[in-house]
Amino acid sequence: MELKINNQTKHFAAKSLTVQALLDLEIPVKQNGIAVAINNTVIPKSDWNLHPIQETDTILIISATQGG
Repeated sequence: MELKINNQTKHFAAKSLTVQALLDLEIPVKQNGIAVAINNTVIPKSDWNLHPIQETDTILIISATQGG
């Protein structure tokens, strides 16, 4: 599966992924402070396990950072 994530094309062996499965591959350690939008729609964290990702989706993963 070829996906466009944060304006970068990435390839995955899986033929189907949920948001949670994608995050487990991309950010395996800490997933707090993360927001995911697919096709300009924010996906609630409660839906990550169920929301399927299609190869034509545009995915944006945002991670909160601290600063001052």
